[in-house]
Amino acid sequence: MNRITETVIEADPKLPVIRMTREFEATPEQLLRAHTDPALFARWVGPDALTTRIEEWDARTGGSWRYTSVHDGTEYRFHGCFHEVRADRIVQTFTYEGDPDGVALETLWFEDLGDGRTRLRAQSLVDSFEGRDAWLRSGMEVGVDEGYAKLDRMLADGSV
Repeated sequence: MNRITETVIEADPKLPVIRMTREFEATPEQLLRAHTDPALFARWVGPDALTTRIEEWDARTGGSWRYTSVHDGTEYRFHGCFHEVRADRIVQTFTYEGDPDGVALETLWFEDLGDGRTRLRAQSLVDSFEGRDAWLRSGMEVGVDEGYAKLDRMLADGSV
């Protein structure tokens, strides 16, 4: 049964944190693979108007990553380190190179709901409320929603 799901995005009122929750018709293993396989990740991450090119990808505890997203010839670069990669969660840093001082610590949890469904919970801790609010104003929800919709299609067609 296909269910339409939405991503819930919340700003913590007491901490400079963004929390996201979304359910997928996928196993935790499939979601982990979608987040750690560079070819798969490049296909679904971000808004529909962007294409993504992986520059570096070492999805293991202690590894690092870097990718470039392109929109109408303009390039946007991102990089970070994988602090921990395991079956039920990923802990990583995330930096948009256009704002190199704005480093976020991100944690993703893959919660098995049974029956081939998984809840993805994500938390991004930034260094200030101003930085967090800038992320929220940036239109990030469009990239999150469109990216996860692409991931849903990839899961449905067996790409993941």
